[in-house]
Amino acid sequence: MSDFDLVVKGNVVDAHAWVKDGWVGVRDGKVAARGVCDGGGAPSARDTVDARGMWVLPGVIDGQVHSGSQARQEGLGWASRAAAAGGVTVMVDMPYDDPEPVASRPQLDAKIAEVERDCHIDVALYGTLNEKHGLQAAAGLIEGGVCAFKFSTFEATPGRFPRVDEDDLYEAFRLIAPSGLACGVHNQMQELTRKNVSHMVAAEDTGWDAFMRAHTPLIENLATALIYEIGAETGARAHAVHVSTSRGFQICKMFRDAGHQASIETCVQYLMLNHEEHTRRFGAKTKHFPPIRPKAETELLWSHVARDECTFVSSDHVSWGLERKQDPNVFKNSSGGPGLETLLPAFFTGCESGGIPPSMAVRQLCLNPARHFLLDDRKGSLAVGADADIVLLKPERYAFDPSTSLSAVQWSSFEGMEFNVRVAATYCRGVLAYEFGTASPVRSAKGHGRFLRPHADVGAARG
Repeated sequence: MSDFDLVVKGNVVDAHAWVKDGWVGVRDGKVAARGVCDGGGAPSARDTVDARGMWVLPGVIDGQVHSGSQARQEGLGWASRAAAAGGVTVMVDMPYDDPEPVASRPQLDAKIAEVERDCHIDVALYGTLNEKHGLQAAAGLIEGGVCAFKFSTFEATPGRFPRVDEDDLYEAFRLIAPSGLACGVHNQMQELTRKNVSHMVAAEDTGWDAFMRAHTPLIENLATALIYEIGAETGARAHAVHVSTSRGFQICKMFRDAGHQASIETCVQYLMLNHEEHTRRFGAKTKHFPPIRPKAETELLWSHVARDECTFVSSDHVSWGLERKQDPNVFKNSSGGPGLETLLPAFFTGCESGGIPPSMAVRQLCLNPARHFLLDDRKGSLAVGADADIVLLKPERYAFDPSTSLSAVQWSSFEGMEFNVRVAATYCRGVLAYEFGTASPVRSAKGHGRFLRPHADVGAARG
């Protein structure tokens, strides 16, 4: 009789160290035991995967995914296929769906049903609050199982992605604070942005490099400070969702050092892409909020990652069609791009190139986001008792080709970038979800994915 359902052998990476020729034993979808292959090898199992020479990591938690931003473009189920291909076993999906954001309990329940019907890997969900359903909807969303709330200081799309005024943001933070859930905010000052864009359009200054110059570091840094100050006033967990400047990290540290619950996230594109090389080459394909910064700024961001000052790294995935990225006026193009399949190989490659150990990849992509979204009772590590979410990374140098993507679109601003590792296989709760190089690489069935609620001790919002 086998000791385990599955045993995986390889270089097992934890959040602070890695073990050469280790093994992970899985039983009933959970990590049941771990060890090191010695003279006797690993224990017996119904299925054994010999991945010696590969990296064995916990499944990635992508903390910023927009699968529903364009109706009928992608959706959770399709996005979950790309996630599995990228070693992502948990998508944390944003609430700004088309045509309406998830700002009420019935909308949340409908999205949960979509997760459990269509998804190949597990999913946690953000909620938001808006004028239509009111701030009082917070309690129902918390009870329904959102893992965090998202707001914006900038109106990206009327109705779907609105700006929240500072007094309303304060009240929302105050209501959510007792629950212990994070309040994430899109950090961008609206009036400064619109003034700059208006002046540049009037001057017909709308080429490939105009977007970055219009969205100055000040626009981002002022909004970041505003978010943390409202958090300090209310006692809420204030979170800046995509920081592209070193100054943003300094501001976060200032609030942390003062004892406030300030957290900070950057996205892999702000670490791996730069304005001079990639935006010059790809133009509006690299258009993001905030913009891709100069190489000198990306190097400063890496210094914060190396010092373990970043809460986690995400993709900010959204599958816009290329028709929304080809206007010669850069300001008329949509912001964002696909990223579920490039988050892990790009970040792991960046760490290796900078002499940062693989354990940092586990902290930034697995353990830290699990803790942030209150999922670390079962996600984010290969500790005994955790869900058996496992990724096999094969050391291999290759140029990324988006034409083979499992996303809803086959383009990427990472096109042609050389990665040092390839996702060979992904397991979600012990079930093979993805296997590279096979005729049907997505192996888990639709509906295998589960909706993830945060820790059971999350409190209800109260006035």
